[in-house]
Amino acid sequence: MIVLTAAAFIICAALIAVNVSLIRQIKNIRRRLDFIKSHKTNMRVTSDTPFRPANELIDSINELIDKTESERIALEKESAGLKESVAGISHDLRTPLTSLSGYFQLLSNTDDSSERERYTHIINSRVADLEAMLEELFTYTKLQNSDYELELSRIDLTKCVVDAMLGFYGQFSEKGIAPKTDIDEERIYINGNEEAIRRILQNILKNALVHSAGDISVSLCAQDKTAVFKCSNKINPSDEIDPEQVFKKFYKADPARKDTSTGLGLTIAYELAKRVCGRLSASVDGDVFSVGLEFDTNL
Repeated sequence: MIVLTAAAFIICAALIAVNVSLIRQIKNIRRRLDFIKSHKTNMRVTSDTPFRPANELIDSINELIDKTESERIALEKESAGLKESVAGISHDLRTPLTSLSGYFQLLSNTDDSSERERYTHIINSRVADLEAMLEELFTYTKLQNSDYELELSRIDLTKCVVDAMLGFYGQFSEKGIAPKTDIDEERIYINGNEEAIRRILQNILKNALVHSAGDISVSLCAQDKTAVFKCSNKINPSDEIDPEQVFKKFYKADPARKDTSTGLGLTIAYELAKRVCGRLSASVDGDVFSVGLEFDTNL
């Protein structure tokens, strides 16, 4: 009887010790969590108990803290990037608007017919630039909706490329550029969305036109059941283009460059390509920047 009583006493004492230890550990966890919650800190919950379930719980808590911290840092970066982007867009929109205001004043203060015609032409050009910028912003916003889908069908990619090139003929001529073309004679068909593909090609060609330091070359061919479109242009030695960044929103190799661009052209092309099962890539080889677009052709 005495032995049983002693054994029971020892067991009760052990259970009380375990209970006290667990309560102390829980209080310690709570204090640390309160501190972590109210401070930006690298502190994590620690354990001084030998109990495996408690240690596993602490490991799970620390994993959750690490995940929350990573998400917080990513959110702060996104917020900072958004503020910078809004400032950039505001500047991009303000520039043509200021220009418009000045030309409207010049137009209203002159009676010379040739001057009025010239100012009217410039104003129309600035309005077109603004419309293009606003359309890019609208399209980008629309593409951020995960539910936005495009209907796919059999598309003549060759015709889309030729039509896009012809659409830029006047602008190429104005800059004195004669693009080198290498397009397969045999028609290439893919599964896609014609409107989206035309927009992708237009954005790629426009980017080459705006940033080209000279030559532009365009090619389209079929390789191993893959349609491969490539647009290359020379770049200035001072242009520091990061191929890993060009498809990110509002990216500009030279932020100081004054052109009517939101920095969304290639971003929109990239997002549209994903929705029509295309693959967009970029590379820099010496003084040549290239954008590649690929589609499967096994229809």
